[in-house]
Order: sequence, then structure tokens, then C-alpha cells
Amino acid sequence: MNHYETVFIVTPVLSDVQVKEAVSKFRGVITENGGQIISEEDWGLRKLAYPIQKKTTGFYYLMEFTGEGDIIEKLETQYRRDERVIRFLTFKMDKYAVEYAEKRRNKNTAKQE
Repeated sequence: MNHYETVFIVTPVLSDVQVKEAVSKFRGVITENGGQIISEEDWGLRKLAYPIQKKTTGFYYLMEFTGEGDIIEKLETQYRRDERVIRFLTFKMDKYAVEYAEKRRNKNTAKQE
């Protein structure tokens, strides 16, 4: 099993319910294809570095998951087909990135408590 991290940006004109619906759709794509979600982070509405499709802000969402290599192709196909998604980035994490992500998660959990 490989570790992956994906960040996607959805259009800012969506309501909270529509954003959650989009997130659950992509979560479903991962789990239906044998992946296991390790962590999720909702980064909220942020300013984009440059305008994309005449939009200057977007809702950012990060998911860290494990799965086989073919899951990425299916996930990115769904990103491309969904017109709510402005941009996305998925990458395979090496052992150092996995360790760093684990430390970051533990640090964020300690802050929340």
C-alpha cells in the first residue's frame, strides 16, 4: 500500500452543504476502490495565488490516504469530470513525508485539546 496526499480546490460560489457533498463524493471514490483515508483537513476559504477561471478565492481541502496505484487514476478522473473542482494535486508520499505528516497530525491534535 502506498501513501498519498491530495489537495483540491472547489469553487467559492458553493454553499457549505455543496462543499461537503463534493468532499464526500471524493471520499467515496477512495474508499470504493480499496483505499483507506488516514486524515482529512478542511482549510476553508482561501485566496488563490492567481485568478483561475476568473475566481480569486476557493475552498481548499486536504486528504491523506493509502491505496494501490490505480486508485489515483480513478480519483483524478473524477476531479476532472466535476466542474466544481478548480484545481487538484495528488502525490505519492515517501517515508519522510509520511513521518512529517504524522508529526503534523499529532501537533494539530495536541493544539485542539
